[in-house]
Amino acid sequence: MIEFLKELDQQLFLFLNALHCPVGDVVMYWLSHKTIWIPLYAFLVYLLFKTYRKKALILLVLIALLVFISDQVSVHLFKNLFQRLRPCHEPVLEGLVYTLGRCGGKYGFVSSHASNSFALAVFLVLVLAKRLKPAIYLLLLWAALVSYSRIYLGVHYPGDVIAGALVGTAEAFLIFGSWKIVQKKMENKKSN
Repeated sequence: MIEFLKELDQQLFLFLNALHCPVGDVVMYWLSHKTIWIPLYAFLVYLLFKTYRKKALILLVLIALLVFISDQVSVHLFKNLFQRLRPCHEPVLEGLVYTLGRCGGKYGFVSSHASNSFALAVFLVLVLAKRLKPAIYLLLLWAALVSYSRIYLGVHYPGDVIAGALVGTAEAFLIFGSWKIVQKKMENKKSN
């Protein structure tokens, strides 16, 4: 069964990775770049402060903790444990993988980009859902596009990306649970 899933993942990767064009190359390269998202991050910080005022500082600490956990878990737990080669390092796929730029580290399961972007997006969806309903769809679309860019760029299999998204989502729910506990304690202090 595992071999069947790996073969399916490889075939889906080759199909999706082959869907490239000059415009897509530019778009996907920049979607995958962390620095291009600085204006989005600044806007999200603004929304948090506008919505939660002083409590936004606690949310920013939780977000920093979330991204740290997400990144460390994807690299040190998953990549080092499973040691699945990235498609661009896979000898069987040599000459078949379309890449732009560098390939990255040797191992790719799970995608840190997918884990980090879904962790952030899902956490913010949970925190801002009641106040900014249209934004939740945009945040999830953003995470999905960043994740897909990793397949397009030849550095991750679809399974790496899907697993990364699931790991990031689970981490977001964990940290959101912590936020709910902090909120409850703050409300109890006010009422005393």
